[in-house]
Amino acid sequence: MHVKDFDHYQQESRKTWNLVHTDHPIIYPTLGLTNEAGEVAGKVKKLFRDKQGQISEEDRQALKKELGDVLWYLAQICTELDLSLQEVAEANLVKLFDRLERGKIRGDGDER
Repeated sequence: MHVKDFDHYQQESRKTWNLVHTDHPIIYPTLGLTNEAGEVAGKVKKLFRDKQGQISEEDRQALKKELGDVLWYLAQICTELDLSLQEVAEANLVKLFDRLERGKIRGDGDER
């Protein structure tokens, strides 16, 4: 399909849109998690852009606060899914060590 301009794209793309109702308790913490993870990434980006990757104690403390926010949102999502952080952490290590043993620690795909 040829796109004449962004107005055309906007009109055509709208044909594929559907309203997705989000009245569910997992939506807010999921959006919060992505927002806070973005804040962590932004701070790390600036460390390399502005400070050649040198992490000061002030930077470390700022990252700790942001990581705490990430943890809070993750805990809320786990609670909504009736999962404990403990079981999520354990399942993650089982998955990672299985990949390590099979020589699949690097690469793409959830089921590698």
